[in-house]
Amino acid sequence: MQMKARKIAEEERLVIRNYLDVDHREEMMRLVRQGLSAERKWLHCKYLYDQRGSELFDQICQTEEYYPTRTEMDILGRYAGEMMDFFNLRGGDLVEIGSGANTKIRFLLDSLPPRARARLRYVPFDISETALVDSARELLDIYPELSVLGLVADYTRHLAAIPEGRKLLVFFGSSLGNFDETTSLEFLRGVAAAMSRQDRFLLGLDMVKSVEIIEAAYNDAQGVTRRFTKNLLANLNRELSGDFDLDLFEHHAFFNPQRECMEMHLVARQPVTCRLADLGLEVRFAQGESIHAEISQKYSRERANGLFRRAGLAPARWFSDERGWFSLVELTRAD
Repeated sequence: MQMKARKIAEEERLVIRNYLDVDHREEMMRLVRQGLSAERKWLHCKYLYDQRGSELFDQICQTEEYYPTRTEMDILGRYAGEMMDFFNLRGGDLVEIGSGANTKIRFLLDSLPPRARARLRYVPFDISETALVDSARELLDIYPELSVLGLVADYTRHLAAIPEGRKLLVFFGSSLGNFDETTSLEFLRGVAAAMSRQDRFLLGLDMVKSVEIIEAAYNDAQGVTRRFTKNLLANLNRELSGDFDLDLFEHHAFFNPQRECMEMHLVARQPVTCRLADLGLEVRFAQGESIHAEISQKYSRERANGLFRRAGLAPARWFSDERGWFSLVELTRAD
């Protein structure tokens, strides 16, 4: 598929291409209207991650209860060299989907000597142009031998923007778990379509474990996750001229054993009517009625392998911590 990109910056070691072709405010208005008009109200989880939401999520990652980030970083600290043996003798692209900050990718880059880093090109793929450019410039300062091709794009729609040629793709964190099963499968099939037989895909998965440990991670004692979830309503107030009173909604996060996932909801403490002036929309809530804000799927190997098979991918190696709480799976195309 041919995709047109708007070039943002081009220097000797840095090229930025912008593939965004959607009016995000128009999209937000459509999705919010659709979600809050549904019989079971919902909001897209992407609206949790405005600037304030991203700051709060960074704080969540530092809480005692939130194990995924530090566990994944422990795995990277132990196995980064093995993960990057893809570049030991040959070059190619290191493509980070949903790149954000550069903390995790530095584990991989640091595992290579400068001579090997000079043979690869780092390709961050993120929807935030500002975050991508800032992160890219920081990495160029740290690694003078590195070159960067930045893709400002939405990875749920623009995977075809990933360059052809030999590459290792990485999707850190447990972001795949924020998708429902249909969207997860579509995403993985899109990644598989962007891969050749020589390529590899390193995917983060949060694994099934004790319910008490999982639920605590989304109900931290400091209340950071509560503020993070309620910030979703603050985002609507700011972007769509809403009048949600955040004190009238409570964060409710619980593990759904049938689906093996966490569910995050905002629950009305009393009957309340809220308005979104920019949408001309009035939304009534009964006491106890909720807005479904996010899921976080937890995976067994059996569940993950079934999803990989359906997407046309096959696991080559699993990198996990000693307790088996988190995994980074190296995948190849199955055909």
